[in-house]
Amino acid sequence: MQSELIFLEEQNISEALLRKIEEFRESYPVSDAVKNRVTRPSIPFYGKEILEMAITALLQGSNLLLSGAKATGKNILAENLAYIFGRPTYNISFNVNTDSSSLIGTDTFRDNEVQLRKGSVYRCAEEGGFGIFDEINMAKNDAASVLHATLDHRRMIDVPGYDCIELHPATRFIGTMNYGYAGTRELNEALVSRFLVIDMPPLTEENLRKIIEHDYPAIRPDAEAAFCGLFLDLQLKAQNSEISTKALDLRGLLGALGAVKIGLAPLKAVEMGVTNKAFDIFEKEIVSDMVMTRIPEDWTREDVFGGTV
Repeated sequence: MQSELIFLEEQNISEALLRKIEEFRESYPVSDAVKNRVTRPSIPFYGKEILEMAITALLQGSNLLLSGAKATGKNILAENLAYIFGRPTYNISFNVNTDSSSLIGTDTFRDNEVQLRKGSVYRCAEEGGFGIFDEINMAKNDAASVLHATLDHRRMIDVPGYDCIELHPATRFIGTMNYGYAGTRELNEALVSRFLVIDMPPLTEENLRKIIEHDYPAIRPDAEAAFCGLFLDLQLKAQNSEISTKALDLRGLLGALGAVKIGLAPLKAVEMGVTNKAFDIFEKEIVSDMVMTRIPEDWTREDVFGGTV
């Protein structure tokens, strides 16, 4: 059993799925030129049901769309799936400047001739990569037209002036999206129909503890409970629209723990990782009060990590 699949076995993922993943990896070896793109995610994804749904969809050849609120683990899941399948990863973050040329490629003058400088989608299609479309609902019309062709069941991309690209059989695309962010818009039905969709549930206390313990196994139980409680408090307030999602930041919380481990006072670390991300003064006061109820002002590094180095 490969190390990537042992992680899945620990979560009691179906043995039939594990066998099919191994067969997939053996059927589609990665070329040496892009092996550096097969990277281990910094945070593992925990959630048996979601993992089984996602793995099944990818095995049967579908593309995935991960929708949900902030801090539900959409990008973490996408990165983990690419690693589980052993595929090179191509991250495409959509914004107002993302157009067809940045996805497929553009003409450039090289060696005294005009050549195509390949974009991320082109390279992903050639190498059998997993393309991660971050914030896909920010794609403007020019970029969306490329997505329609790329995700079509015919698995071919017609590049004007160049050959038609056939997608490598291992190529998959995973889109992530948040509703309500500035610049986002509704995806049209034709684009959504090219995906299987997973609505990501809120992070549970059990899975949050697993993530914290993965990065900081030496954390004291009472400190772990305090940091978990703070995140879940913020999550509940955001769900009830009492605060925005700005302070609901898992990376910020883990970064704060990292700062504490180095020696910064826990309250100051949480201020940088969580509180100060709420820029509205009234919202910042609410978040600050929530932090104070969970993280004592006199806590030091030793209160969080004991005497470990």
